[in-house]
Amino acid sequence: MGLPEIVDFARNFAVMVRVKGPDPKGLKMRNHAFHHYHSGTTTISASGMLLPDTLYDSGVAKQLFGGRGDGGGGGGGSQRSPVLVVTVASIVEPFLSLEHRKGLAQGRHQLIPGVQIDIMVEDEMRLEKESRDSDKAHPCWFAAQLLTLIDVPASAAAIQSLIEASLSSPDHGWEVGWSLASHSNAPQAQVDFGVRELGNLTLTGKSNTRIAILGVSLIPQDVPNITISPSNQRGDFLVAVGSPFGILSTVHFFNSISVGSIANCYPPNSSSSSLLMADIRCLPGVEGGPVLSEQAQLIGMLIRPLRQKTSGAEIQLVISWEAIATACSDLLRKEPHYAEKGISVDRGTSDDVGKPILAESHGSNGAITHIQECIYSSCSSPSPVEKAMGSVCLINIDDGAWASGVFLNKQGLILTNAHLLEPWRFGRRTASDGRHGSISEALSPRHSGLYGKQKSEGCPPMVHNNADPSVRDEHGGYVLSSYRGQRRIRVRLDHRDPWIWCDAKVVYVCKGPVDVALLQLKYITDQLSPIVMDFMSPSVGSKAYVIGHGLLGPRCGFSPSICSGVVAKVLKSKFPHSYQTNQPGNTQGDLPAMLETTAAVHPGGSGGAVVNSEGQMIGLVTSNARHGGGTIIPHLNFSIPCAALLPIFKFSKDMQDPSLLQVLDQPNEYLSSVWALMPPLSPKPPPLPPHIPESLLQDNNKEAKGSRFARFVAERKDVFENPNQLGKERRLPNNVVPSKL
Repeated sequence: MGLPEIVDFARNFAVMVRVKGPDPKGLKMRNHAFHHYHSGTTTISASGMLLPDTLYDSGVAKQLFGGRGDGGGGGGGSQRSPVLVVTVASIVEPFLSLEHRKGLAQGRHQLIPGVQIDIMVEDEMRLEKESRDSDKAHPCWFAAQLLTLIDVPASAAAIQSLIEASLSSPDHGWEVGWSLASHSNAPQAQVDFGVRELGNLTLTGKSNTRIAILGVSLIPQDVPNITISPSNQRGDFLVAVGSPFGILSTVHFFNSISVGSIANCYPPNSSSSSLLMADIRCLPGVEGGPVLSEQAQLIGMLIRPLRQKTSGAEIQLVISWEAIATACSDLLRKEPHYAEKGISVDRGTSDDVGKPILAESHGSNGAITHIQECIYSSCSSPSPVEKAMGSVCLINIDDGAWASGVFLNKQGLILTNAHLLEPWRFGRRTASDGRHGSISEALSPRHSGLYGKQKSEGCPPMVHNNADPSVRDEHGGYVLSSYRGQRRIRVRLDHRDPWIWCDAKVVYVCKGPVDVALLQLKYITDQLSPIVMDFMSPSVGSKAYVIGHGLLGPRCGFSPSICSGVVAKVLKSKFPHSYQTNQPGNTQGDLPAMLETTAAVHPGGSGGAVVNSEGQMIGLVTSNARHGGGTIIPHLNFSIPCAALLPIFKFSKDMQDPSLLQVLDQPNEYLSSVWALMPPLSPKPPPLPPHIPESLLQDNNKEAKGSRFARFVAERKDVFENPNQLGKERRLPNNVVPSKL
């Protein structure tokens, strides 16, 4: 099934939810990043998801729908079995009665008088057959009513754990809400809902994962059946449908499409995830929208993101359908239920992946339709990209800064960035100074016991001593590394279950323009999985996946995240002749020097791997871009191509000849200009032709203007270094005349 078909299918379930009610004091909008307020009435909107009747108990839904008498939406008292809509609770919570807002009332949730709930559906959905046959070709509004609010404990606990892990680091902590909402300039009444609740972490997790179930008088048969994604793995493709800023203009924003991938899952290393982190573009108002897989199977529902306080970086969150259905098991079903229709589920195998196959057979009660539900092939075996995750590790420096690293061999040799060890060489004050790169400050050590998989301070007895590593410090008079820093370096091995920590030492720090360093485990563990490199120049537009520990540090308890994108640009540069010998991808003496990719890179992702669809490494994550104010641009980042890392790969084979790395330490003005984001160096001017007039040759020998200016600056160095003294005329040197302007 191609993307256009998936999108057409997904739009059958996506709706926009609009809630309008009395708001004399203009306070209801504080729960949302945007709103519409007019004459004492506030309108807010979000996205929602229509459910086929195979995913809920129609009898229970009918009782809830027919028993409502609060007038909160219309359609009450109808004996028709309603169609259910799932959305975020934050859209209706401001309009709950005072008793229900304070949690004092029991039973069904009541809305204040005068509240109206409507949903907008695609033009294919109609209330009655005659209106379905009409000539309308635009979305339609239908009245809905609130049936119940549901807490999702598993997903709430996941968010609570993430925020708790950041409490000891206020500068790098997390909060809930959209970064587009102006929290510093907005009045208190308009500040995002989640920010005000951070004092109570339990309430924060619950409020962001609470869902609302609405009922609407549509024909259930109009909602097509959908299957549930059986397994959600990092790197899996996903499609989200939502209505950002929907109330501002439904024509422009209704049921907009966004595609991305699953970046991470919680709990980690679990077959069933209650919370997913998505690498996808989302905007305020898409919360509540459905998320589907590449096989058009339901994954879950969008909610508001986590936002890092300092950088403003967002992690888009998705509540899995399994977590939602488990929290409301008396009404919702984890798997489609076809018994009432004479349909049974056969989870067999099929060549048509992801498409329900209908076949008729005959039983004692007549024709029975069997649905053979095809399981995504990745459930049985990990994808090549997910296999590459076993080669990426987490590096921690002095229990402070963290970054990522890549295993090059089974002897524990790790490739990472030099700026982790020597940040001052790359425009950083400290390793945790994330202003110019991808290093982020880790969490306080006192939270080390928060997650069981991070309690280990050393290596368990299963690892083998490597007291005499095979890396030689000197070969042929060439010193391998001049690094003399006294720092504790620890590496977390994520391919083991449970995770383990190992001490490491610095083997090599590049002294040239290439931002690379090598670490060596002091203890060699079993089952190390070295990365496979691809030294060919990647094609522009080809798929690229970034694997690393961006944003989520050691105390958050996550495996590496996967973010997907494409290779946007391949910049080439001149390399020494020793590079060009038998170098794959070499054309006219130039080799790939920098990769620009659109896959998201966040602080902490430095030293991670950029891999292609086959799981082969094509580059080493090095830096990303930032706005002038310091805000990260996650989808504009730069990596070192594997073609530029060939000497390191050769050294990693037996680690006996450190002189192979000598070429990396040599100055390279062309490569330096590339990584400084400077224009290419201009070639030297050719010699002057002999027919140039003698007068021009004499002028050419005279001192240039640039030289005179340089001498002028040098003579007045003290003045320029102390600009504050210029305003005090008595302190100026005698040979400096103040300007009359």
